[in-house]
Amino acid sequence: MISSSILGTQGVHSIDATLAQTDFLGDGYVFGTLMRNQYPNSIKIELLPSPQLTQALPSLATILQACVADGASVGFLLPFPLESALAYWQKLRPALAANEIKILIARLNGETVGTVQLHLATPANGRHRAEVAKLLVHPKARRQGIASQLMQAVEALAKAEHRTLLVLDTCTADHAERLYQSLGWQTAGIIPEYALSTAGSLCPTTLMFKILA
Repeated sequence: MISSSILGTQGVHSIDATLAQTDFLGDGYVFGTLMRNQYPNSIKIELLPSPQLTQALPSLATILQACVADGASVGFLLPFPLESALAYWQKLRPALAANEIKILIARLNGETVGTVQLHLATPANGRHRAEVAKLLVHPKARRQGIASQLMQAVEALAKAEHRTLLVLDTCTADHAERLYQSLGWQTAGIIPEYALSTAGSLCPTTLMFKILA
């Protein structure tokens, strides 16, 4: 069973409220719901404020654990207990409070089922760029367009933060790489034997970028 969201209605800030005045939304895209008539369920993308991280921990940890168990190469190896997933999210608290990262969550019919992060570069000569990290959708909520919506939302959030270049890395030939390519990301290069898969074998990693118009 997908972990039910324990975020109260006052616990998260809808992106539409946060970025209501922006003018860079793509055709058919409205923060909160993307192309609602294309998908049978209501999918809402929200910005998680730092004070509500504690409340969000159980849902976020469940998603991370489920994705790793399903083979996602996102920095962890099996076995990966829930306690380790909780510890990962707890370590983000200082960076989230310092506005060094942003966390978006996706809710499907009120349940938290996905997330993505925007890491804001802090050096003075790199404040035009940011890194997209930890795009996660619970295995039981996939194939509903949630990952695409999270990616489009994080791009719009990056624009609101005045970032014009996004970077990420992903396991080469993984389904995530194909998703990024379909969304206009370009390949900068491939590093062989870069990281261990959840099964413990070395796999290449693709470095990707996208310049925001």
